[in-house]
Amino acid sequence: MTAAPWLVAGLGNPGPEYAATRHNIGFLVVDALAARDGVRLARHKRGHALAAEAKTGAPGSMHRIVLVEPLSFMNESGGPVKALMAFYGVDPDRLIVIHDELDLPFDALRVKEGGGDNGHNGLKSIRRALGTGDFLRVRAGIGRPPGRQDPAAFVLKPFASAERSELPSFVDRCADAVESLVADGLERTQNRFND
Repeated sequence: MTAAPWLVAGLGNPGPEYAATRHNIGFLVVDALAARDGVRLARHKRGHALAAEAKTGAPGSMHRIVLVEPLSFMNESGGPVKALMAFYGVDPDRLIVIHDELDLPFDALRVKEGGGDNGHNGLKSIRRALGTGDFLRVRAGIGRPPGRQDPAAFVLKPFASAERSELPSFVDRCADAVESLVADGLERTQNRFND
């Protein structure tokens, strides 16, 4: 195991009224990763977030990961992420952020490093807090809103019924991509998962 863990931050909004919305797919992926290792997220003493220490990998090559769900709203995600990175001694090159992506159709997945925030307030907040956008991202496609619906309203709506049936397998693929980033690196993960 390496000295510094990986920090895996799922983005979303706290509270039951947001739990099933498109904007919260990052939380769903973190929950899936926690379930895989049998750990429970709990309020962290230093960061305004739910967090759990977990492990991923094969026996003999296990990696420590810290799973994080900020308790701030999406547009203030950077503060909790930065606080927990400082607490665990994590540099930006060991940060993985999972977020919803309007520019990808539902069920499409892309893994990348760096880049802009593309209007995503969670990414914007993290970039501002860290002073860099050079961290790994798992971009979970939620598609564009139909017709003239405001994207800001669309992301706060629940998944459509047809999407809900596909959501568990999509969340599992996103969780697999996170584990692959930790174990195998960016290039191999992109080759496996980028649609």
